[in-house]
Amino acid sequence: MDKQKKIVNMFNDIAKTYDLANRVLSFGSDISWRKKACKKAYKYYNKKEIDRITDVACGTGDMLGFWEKIAKNEKIDVKEFLGVDPSSKMLEVAKEKFPHFNYIEAFAQKLPIESESSDFISITYGIRNVVDRIDAIKEFQRVLKKGGVLVILEFTRREKMSLFDNLVEFYMKKVLPVVGGLVSGNKEAYEYLPNSIDNFLTTEQLISELIENGFKIMEVKSFSFGISTMFIAKKI
Repeated sequence: MDKQKKIVNMFNDIAKTYDLANRVLSFGSDISWRKKACKKAYKYYNKKEIDRITDVACGTGDMLGFWEKIAKNEKIDVKEFLGVDPSSKMLEVAKEKFPHFNYIEAFAQKLPIESESSDFISITYGIRNVVDRIDAIKEFQRVLKKGGVLVILEFTRREKMSLFDNLVEFYMKKVLPVVGGLVSGNKEAYEYLPNSIDNFLTTEQLISELIENGFKIMEVKSFSFGISTMFIAKKI
């Protein structure tokens, strides 16, 4: 079995407990990170009528929910919210939570979506799970309208470790697998998470990949002492 399919099977296995585990393990912080990213992106795009927002690696649909909620608060009219994920079990949960959104079962690196059709593409805590990452970034570039906005939230790798970083690493590698395993029944999935961060890019490396593939960086911001990083980029 190839690496990408193995990752998808892992997410299929933890789909039903994924939301609860996320909230417990991030102490609810991921909610504020997602909201801030949506607000910033709408501000940069600065339009009140939007054709489509596509959330890639949408999982159980949380990010689409925040896109919709903040659009309503900001009086922005969004015609379509589209979720894309290769995990059928994750999409089942998303459809139960948000039956009024549209969904496609597909990989980030091969989006069955027409070119220049989305105003926004977001991928939250999913890009490090994409094996062919550059192919995915090229797909985001293709699917976005000119001037469209890409939003990435991710746990990036840090090269210099402070005392706080060491505490975070202890939590991620020792506490998280135990708690995540208890909540989900799959300890292996939550051992994968810290390892996937260790094997991922630094913030600077991801910025370089985006620029090399036709994006202009609008804003990069770290949250909670660098645990999570927000990237907002515009298709040139």
